[in-house]
Amino acid sequence: MPHQIERYQQFLRQSRGLEFDDYEALWRWSVTELDAFWLSLWDFFELQSATPFERALCEERMPGARWFEGASLNLAAQVLRHAAAGEAAGRPALIACNESLLARGELQELSWPELRRQVGTLAHRLRHELGVQRGDRVVAYLPNIPQTLVAFLAVASVGAIWSVCSPDMGPVAVLDRFRQIEPKVLIAGDGYVYGGQSFERLGLIAELLDALPSVEHLLLVPVLAADAPAPQGLRPAVHRFDDLLAGAQRLEPEPLPFDHPLWIVYSSGTTGLPKPIVHGHGGIVLEALKGGVLHNDVGPADRYHWYSSTGWIMWNSQINALLGGASVCVYDGSPSGPRPELGGPDWGTLWRFAALARVSFFGAGAAFYASCLKAGVRPQQLGDLSALRAVGSTGSPLSDECYDWIWAQCPKVDGRDIWIACISGGTDFAGAFLCGNPSLPLRRGQMQCRALGAAVQAFDEQGRALVDAVGELVCTRPLPSMPLYFWNDVDPQGADGAALPRGSSPGLGRPGAGLIGQRYHDSYFDMYPGIWRHGDWLRITPEGGGIIYGRSDATINRHGIRMGTAELYRAVEALPEVLDSLVVDLEYLGRDSYMPLFVQLREGLVLDAALTQRLKEAIRTALSARHLPSEILQVAAIPRTLSGKKMELPVKKLLLGAEPASVLKRDAMANADSIDWFVAFAAGRRAGA
Repeated sequence: MPHQIERYQQFLRQSRGLEFDDYEALWRWSVTELDAFWLSLWDFFELQSATPFERALCEERMPGARWFEGASLNLAAQVLRHAAAGEAAGRPALIACNESLLARGELQELSWPELRRQVGTLAHRLRHELGVQRGDRVVAYLPNIPQTLVAFLAVASVGAIWSVCSPDMGPVAVLDRFRQIEPKVLIAGDGYVYGGQSFERLGLIAELLDALPSVEHLLLVPVLAADAPAPQGLRPAVHRFDDLLAGAQRLEPEPLPFDHPLWIVYSSGTTGLPKPIVHGHGGIVLEALKGGVLHNDVGPADRYHWYSSTGWIMWNSQINALLGGASVCVYDGSPSGPRPELGGPDWGTLWRFAALARVSFFGAGAAFYASCLKAGVRPQQLGDLSALRAVGSTGSPLSDECYDWIWAQCPKVDGRDIWIACISGGTDFAGAFLCGNPSLPLRRGQMQCRALGAAVQAFDEQGRALVDAVGELVCTRPLPSMPLYFWNDVDPQGADGAALPRGSSPGLGRPGAGLIGQRYHDSYFDMYPGIWRHGDWLRITPEGGGIIYGRSDATINRHGIRMGTAELYRAVEALPEVLDSLVVDLEYLGRDSYMPLFVQLREGLVLDAALTQRLKEAIRTALSARHLPSEILQVAAIPRTLSGKKMELPVKKLLLGAEPASVLKRDAMANADSIDWFVAFAAGRRAGA
């Protein structure tokens, strides 16, 4: 059977008369002839528009490129068109499992027709009973369960805008996100189960509702107790989610403009609130099919699993697989247990699930494989993994040792080592810049290729492209899935020269080009005007692959989940003992990441075990357990610039081994003496290493 990307190349030969000697030639065409490339994807995947259009790229500019003007589609419709074929082939749409089901060796399945029925019924209820209209925000506080996917597709069907947070996130982190977008509907579970423990969330939901006056309806999903009555005394109208799935009336997905907002995701910088990034239906459909089908080689016959919480952009990769007609295997619970008889974490959990569900494509963060390696897990001894043909990894670089462990412990495919599809991209454009290709050689330590349509380069500080040297990861030409805008971002230069008012939604009928807010511009285009700077260190290898060396900014990236340092500071500095704090996150190829938190305490106080525990609890409660620091250290003062900014990036570079003179200027500091401790600390770590 030809790979999906080989089928695409056959399509180009037959329909366009295009022949390419190798992948590099195909990639160069895809980033040179943008209009022709993206139109070819539209035709290859047989996408349908309810209205005519002429071009893919109508105006090339970055930011603010205009794509597929005149086209109309709906992501939910593109997913649900697979219902008839899936039913005919007897393939389920969703295969779900959780900790309790796995312990009993059971799975739950949702057929394609039933998925279509539930989505259509809920969409009808949202529109006609709850009054949800195009552009309304519907937010979810749910674990990775089938109801979350059903709710998302129903929200997309009616043209509302979706946003989701994981239920293990604390109220501060959730409200930092949802309060910005003023949702009309909240869909929430009564709790969640993780590591064998149940965590009730009704009290926290009430807290969220008190802080979100725009919410008119609460849809309650029974996660902990299937027969629990709806809580009383809450301000908005309360509906049981299961009740809304009953009924004969259904609403089909309505066609929407190509750039109609689909969802709001969050990518946190080092200062301020999380950035609410708005993506459009059309751009996400194309990027998802390109990455999920062509590069990941996932098709209708596959069973796809990528372990993720709903708070990570990899949850959205399940949509990619559904768009390609694959069955999505959803697991809710801890990836490392529980199995008390082992006396510790059980890193074989997801492998047993993969065997039970007959998973063909298994994905997880790089840290998961490192944990399996250290724990001595042997997946093939845990179940029948004969269906497995590919392993995906992202979140941080996969070490050479992990490559070898995967090849040694996973089954051979047609006598060859299993294909490892390492990808690197981001929440910001909901896609991958570097990814896999099953037709190319696989080399330890590097991703196989630059993604089709993604004009990725490594730049030096002067904007010169580098080969086989580390530089800033940039994308020099636009992608359809780049953000439409940031929600509530003030536009300094709108189409008429006036500022875009706060609360405006330009994607719901944008009055013209140029609607790019200051925060959007500063996030990606401040270093190289007109060129997307992603914030990663990249080396393009002579073979055409890529190696990521971690973040070039100070964003926290713990276990693949990004979080801004500002969010952690709010939690830590709320403690009365803490005057100031600074955190950096270091990633090393082949070594565990290291995230120290430095705290300046009130005079006379000492960081003891009790205060350390309180700091950890504050972070765990406000953010999540994933974002606990590797170490907490007391310092005399936090280094700041003359303008008062914490010097996160210089400290990070010091700890990565940079010479002080190359990363900071003492005369540009407000408290130059404070940096001496960090210089000595970095030197001590190097000496110890």
